[in-house]
Amino acid sequence: MVGILALQGDFAAHRHALSERGVATREVRKPKDLAGLAGLVLPGGESTTMLKLLAEFGLDAPVKESVAQGMPVLATCAGVILLAREVQNPPQPSLGLLDAAVVRNAYGRQLASTVATLEVAAPDELPFPTLEGVFIRAPKLVQLGSGVKVLAKRGQDPVLVRQQNILAATFHPELSPKHPVLDLFLQLVRRGQ
Repeated sequence: MVGILALQGDFAAHRHALSERGVATREVRKPKDLAGLAGLVLPGGESTTMLKLLAEFGLDAPVKESVAQGMPVLATCAGVILLAREVQNPPQPSLGLLDAAVVRNAYGRQLASTVATLEVAAPDELPFPTLEGVFIRAPKLVQLGSGVKVLAKRGQDPVLVRQQNILAATFHPELSPKHPVLDLFLQLVRRGQ
């Protein structure tokens, strides 16, 4: 079973995309909801609100511990901000699990939302020449650590990365039916990382 952080944001779209693949999901709102999960999704939404709610519901430490202990996680858009080592524009706290800095809203506000063609940088993990990504007030990954592998780029910018059990997309693969990023996440879940 895959958990989906359901405090705020587009968790319902992730639940729908995973259920279309026959994956059982559980909405995560309390620490007890993490028990027995094979993977976790940190959806897009508003990262500042998510951080406040994680702390309010006592989920920040259990989520951090679960991911640090190797639970496969898919972070999309705001979920990437939650995991980053450093957050810029403006600075804010984070869980500090992904060895990267992120710049919030780096591609513009809501009116600048777009569907962009992405270049696959790791065909061994994503056997496609290009992908599409839906960008909505998306963050930009910068200052990647040496253990962070770039899987796809938008121009020169990394937009999909993997660090061990963490798969981080600055776009919204759950909004594109049959998106291979969701399949890659499920591969991580099936093999326990």
